[in-house]
Amino acid sequence: MSKFSGRTISKGKARGIVLKIDTAFSFLGGVDTSTGSLKVGDNENICNKIFVFPQGKGSTVGSFTMYDLKANNKHPAAVINKAAETIVATGAVISSIPMIDSVDIDILRTGDDVTVDGNDGTMELHNVKIITSVSSALLSDKGILMLERPDDASSFPGVWSLVAGKIEENESAADAAKREIYEETGLSVHDPLISLDPIFVRENDVIWKVYPFLFRCGSTDVKLNGENKNYKWVVPENIEQMCTVTSTLSAVRKMLSELAGK
Repeated sequence: MSKFSGRTISKGKARGIVLKIDTAFSFLGGVDTSTGSLKVGDNENICNKIFVFPQGKGSTVGSFTMYDLKANNKHPAAVINKAAETIVATGAVISSIPMIDSVDIDILRTGDDVTVDGNDGTMELHNVKIITSVSSALLSDKGILMLERPDDASSFPGVWSLVAGKIEENESAADAAKREIYEETGLSVHDPLISLDPIFVRENDVIWKVYPFLFRCGSTDVKLNGENKNYKWVVPENIEQMCTVTSTLSAVRKMLSELAGK
């Protein structure tokens, strides 16, 4: 089940199609309350949509703008924010519009079929599947190992990644990481130096639930098994210059930061 937990802002439950914008939004001046049409972007309509945006902004009158939308029956079916602020939260409550926040809105796309449950603070995506995987940074005296994926790879073709792969049934994430490292590089590693909570990466109709690891390896003699077409040992600062799988750089930076703090 593609269900994600967040925080309840306004209770209620609704299912609908996502309309997402990527910037902070002001209901006051941002929407026509008589039609539900947005005055920003492509003038799309939020009526009966799951309206997704990072956070609200603007005058407190925006709360009453939401109420006007509800009175005109042109309100969104539900609202999802990355971080709720008072204006939108108040507007959702007084208008009885289900609303949640504290979820990763980067995994949502306009057109997604989503149920928002403001009673338990969750959202469920009906048109995607979750695949659980691992992604391991190998650290040596030469830097971090980066692998170049084939142009015909089934996921993230033609870009650079850490050592990644799916977790098999009844396999722990750490065991999967070690197995994938040996299969794809021929290198053997001991226990991870650092592990992070899973991160979620969206690719078309798949959400990858990724467990990141950092391993130290003594050998740099990589033997590719055919799943990748090239490799490089890269100074961490130079990963930013590469075309990589989503969130690779941020995960590496966080793991190295935690390692330095030990």
